[in-house]
Amino acid sequence: MPCDTRLKKNQTITQRKEEVRKVVEQLAKDLTSGRITAKVGPQGAIAFSGPMLQQAGVTDNCAYRKLMSTGSATAKMAIQRAEMLSGRVVNRAVVNHGTHSHDGGKTWHDHKG
Repeated sequence: MPCDTRLKKNQTITQRKEEVRKVVEQLAKDLTSGRITAKVGPQGAIAFSGPMLQQAGVTDNCAYRKLMSTGSATAKMAIQRAEMLSGRVVNRAVVNHGTHSHDGGKTWHDHKG
């Protein structure tokens, strides 16, 4: 995934993959406990509250894709809860396009146009 290849200075791809795995694992725990919440935007994009992902250089979209492929059932249920609260589902095409939020879901954009 793209966030696996965004290497920090003097970081190997193996180290980066492990870092991303740990960040997403912590995100799953925080979603389950309610420390972090998910928000679904009007166009179907997803954002997670808190600065943890940005500090690690992991996008909300990348974290979502990782959670959906390897995350716990309880973390996936937290995302389903966010979908129910917003009245819309996460649109994978929008996620793949890169639409995202830098402020926890207050505003949405992509860097493609």
